[in-house]
Amino acid sequence: MNTSLMSKRVFITGASSGIGAALARHYAEQGAMVGLVARRREVLQQLVAGLPHPQRHRIYPLDVTDHAALAAAAADFIAAGNGIDVVIANAGISQGTLTEFKEDLPVFERIVATNVSATVATFAPFVAAMKAQARAGDKGCRLVGIGSVAGIRGLPGAGAYSASKAAVISYCESLRVELRSSGVRVVTIAPGYIDTPMTQVNTYPMPFLMPAPRFAAKAAADIARGASYSVIPWQMGVVAKLLRLLPNWAYDLAFSKAPHKTRQAGH
Repeated sequence: MNTSLMSKRVFITGASSGIGAALARHYAEQGAMVGLVARRREVLQQLVAGLPHPQRHRIYPLDVTDHAALAAAAADFIAAGNGIDVVIANAGISQGTLTEFKEDLPVFERIVATNVSATVATFAPFVAAMKAQARAGDKGCRLVGIGSVAGIRGLPGAGAYSASKAAVISYCESLRVELRSSGVRVVTIAPGYIDTPMTQVNTYPMPFLMPAPRFAAKAAADIARGASYSVIPWQMGVVAKLLRLLPNWAYDLAFSKAPHKTRQAGH
């Protein structure tokens, strides 16, 4: 066991499955105290029961769009752990949307509320405590936003998801600069295709698909070193840079017939 992580206190939203659950397992296996946020209490209970030292961890069954509940969970976790080391705003949803259909607007709004506004609401209650710890000499405080390669360029049929993840990336960059002199580091992780329930519904090819546990280990390493921005797997980082460099006419031509995410059932 890595004893340098024994005292870590890690708070993770969207922890019940996928990337969030993989991160929870990784940190718990390293000896961390983990705070787990998700909507489904029974799933959180099952997850914690399978972690090392289950009595050490705390679960918070709530919807991240309930900002008051998030703030209460943050206060409880800080009090229980006598501080905070890592906060990972991972909660996110994905759904195909098309602007021409008025019934997709509430879907768009729900995605933005969950993926963007909830990231801000997740970080906000922890900033003061992290700043105080940094002033006392703690150099390990991290605020971690989970973006996506989908936020690099807008994908057809995924306007809401692409826009939300682009917003997370830009927001975290702003916050990183704001907090630069405080000693609190802001880390942006942009996953490519990770093997999770969210991607398992995709019907199109997913290059460089990575198992969630491997992603979690790589993300935790980047978080520990305070990387400002990291694309995992690295191959998707190369792809993302190339896509960003493409002129609009070439990008539009290449992706105009790309497969779309499935829209909400019943549309």
